[in-house]
Amino acid sequence: MVPMSNAPDSTRPESVRVRLDLAYDGTGFHGWAAQPGQRTVEGVLTDALATVLRAPVRLTVAGRTDAGVHAAGQVAHLDVPTAAWLALPGRSTRSPEQALLERLAGVLAREAQHGPVPAPRGAGDLVVHGARQVPAAFDARFSALTRRYCYRIADGGPAGAPRDPARRGQVLWLNETLDVAAMQAAGRPLLGEHDFLSYCRPREGATTIRTLKELSWRRLAPDAPGPDGGLVVLTVVADAFCHSMVRSLVGAALAVGTGRRDADWPARLLAARSRQLAAPVAPAHGLTLKEVTYPADADLAAQAERARIRRRSPGCCE
Repeated sequence: MVPMSNAPDSTRPESVRVRLDLAYDGTGFHGWAAQPGQRTVEGVLTDALATVLRAPVRLTVAGRTDAGVHAAGQVAHLDVPTAAWLALPGRSTRSPEQALLERLAGVLAREAQHGPVPAPRGAGDLVVHGARQVPAAFDARFSALTRRYCYRIADGGPAGAPRDPARRGQVLWLNETLDVAAMQAAGRPLLGEHDFLSYCRPREGATTIRTLKELSWRRLAPDAPGPDGGLVVLTVVADAFCHSMVRSLVGAALAVGTGRRDADWPARLLAARSRQLAAPVAPAHGLTLKEVTYPADADLAAQAERARIRRRSPGCCE
C-alpha cells in the first residue's frame, strides 16, 4: 500500500484560469473600468471575487463598456490560486464553479442594496451566470474573434413601438420618424477593414483600425415576438471596437435617418479620418453588448498572438 501524504502536489499548477460570463444593467455603473470613488462593474466584481476567494484578483475583460452601457454577454477572465479554487466547495459536493457562482450571487445581491438605486431584495444589477475553468491560453480580450452589440430605438413613426417606461433605461426614445432604409444604405460603405478614427476616441498608443463585419439596421414588426416589437434595432459585429465607436456609428446613422445628413455622409466621414470632423456620439443607454465569440481551445493562443501583434501595429485595434 502506498502511504498517503499531505505534501503539496508539485505537479499541480499554482493557479487556474477561470472564465466568467456576466450581464449587467449599466444604469448604475460608471462604465466597466475601475475608477477611484466611482461605482464601476470592474470595481464591484473585483471586490466581490476578492471577498469570495479571500485573495486579490485581477480581471481581464472582452469589452470595456462605457458608463450607462449594458451587457447581456460580457466575458472576463481571472487567475485563481489553485488552493483557493479547490477550497471553494468546502465540505459540500458542489464543484468549484457552482460554489463560486452561488457565493458571488449572494455578495453581489447584498452590494446592490447599497447602490445608487437600491435593488429589490435578492436582485442585483450585475449577475455572473457562468464560471468555468479554461485553458491558460484563454484571454477574454485578445482571444476574442468578434464582439456583437445591439442598439435599440423607439422613434416617432406610426409603426414605432409604444413608449415603455419599464425599458426607458435600455431604449433611446426619439420624436422623429427614422428612415431605416437610408440608415441601412449609409452603413454599407463602412463594412470591412478601415481606419475608424472619425468614429473613435483614440487611446494613446492604440490603433483605430477595425474590421466591421456586420452593420444592420431594421425596424421590427409591432407584433414581433419578444419585447423589441416595433423598435428600430441596430446589430453591429466587429473583430473589436475602439472607445465610443459603436455609439458614434449610431450617431452618424441617426443624422441620416432624421434627414439632417445625406446617406453618403458617414462614408465621407470615414474617409476623412479626422477627430475634428468626428461623428456625433449617441446616448449610452440604448446600447447592449450581446455576445463575444472565441475560437476552439486549440486556436486560443494563436488568435491572442495575432490580436496582440495587430493592435500594436502603428497603422492598425482594441
